[in-house]
Amino acid sequence: MNLENKNRDERMLQNDDGNVSDGLKGKAKLNKANKEKQRSPRNKTLSLLLEERITLSKKLIKLSEGEGAKLQLQNTIFHGNFIAGQQFFPKKFAKLIIVDPPYNLTKDFHGEKFRKTSNEAYFEYIQTWLPTLIGLLDDAGSLYLCGNWYNSSVLWQALVENGMMIHNRITWQREKGRGAKNNWKNCSEDIWFATKTKNYYYNAAAVKLKRHVLAPYRNSQGPKDWQPGENGAGATRLTYASNFWDDITVPYWSMAENTEHPTQKSEKLLAKIILASSAPGDMVFDPFLGSGSTAVTAYKLQRQFCGVEIVKEYCLWALCRLEKAKHSSLIQGYKDGVFSERNSEILKRKFKQKKT
Repeated sequence: MNLENKNRDERMLQNDDGNVSDGLKGKAKLNKANKEKQRSPRNKTLSLLLEERITLSKKLIKLSEGEGAKLQLQNTIFHGNFIAGQQFFPKKFAKLIIVDPPYNLTKDFHGEKFRKTSNEAYFEYIQTWLPTLIGLLDDAGSLYLCGNWYNSSVLWQALVENGMMIHNRITWQREKGRGAKNNWKNCSEDIWFATKTKNYYYNAAAVKLKRHVLAPYRNSQGPKDWQPGENGAGATRLTYASNFWDDITVPYWSMAENTEHPTQKSEKLLAKIILASSAPGDMVFDPFLGSGSTAVTAYKLQRQFCGVEIVKEYCLWALCRLEKAKHSSLIQGYKDGVFSERNSEILKRKFKQKKT
């Protein structure tokens, strides 16, 4: 889909239901479109044309009481509030649940505002949905719960008090972040990995990371625990994934997966979780879907997906991204079954330059 809005004045002015608008409402839409900032041709941030928005709106499935008893879950995105409609989902239907709720920060999600509160109040907020969400998880399934340093202890407490077995806390490094004069720069987030039982699926071999080896060691048999790079690109080693991820890139303007969602997770991050804790064909559920990254990544990796998102615009973005995924299963930083370091192509070029 074309991200640049060309020939706007020639388009019909329509509302979300597909009806032709007129008068001040139609003019306001046109004026707003004309005033949108012109983007660089290299800017790949997702943007929907009015016609695209109308078409995608017709595909939306609303999570409501009327549909509650007959939810079609496989490969479905629901527009609605999971907290209000959580009782409509069947027990134990998901093998993997990825939860990226609003952090305990003041944030505006395109009109849906979340305000920072006390840790006690945030714990009560989590309790409005976590117990039911755990009930939707298969007994052999896994749950990943995202947060930051400020609310991480609250997430741990909530998981423990709801009977979950915590196996690890993943910390991933964001290269973005503002400096501070009176504090350490905040450039990391946490993901808690928990299950219901000791019997759960985990595939360590599916999430190995290819790292460049700065000082490759040789013995009498040749390279030890590393492989020479192709075309002089330098030595590399396949390593098991740890609970500290420093190879994640936060989506930005030149990445095809980028949207204007304020807290978007990268497909690479989600691919690690999905590959490690689900098998092809398993159901992956995300109750706070955002711009659709979990659904898109699950689809690219041959998993079933189901998600709920309260903001309509984000649902449209997710549907648009799924349409694109039908034509390309590329996940930046993941190729041939192996994850690569951040800026790995730059590292390859540096090694080649040293060779010459």
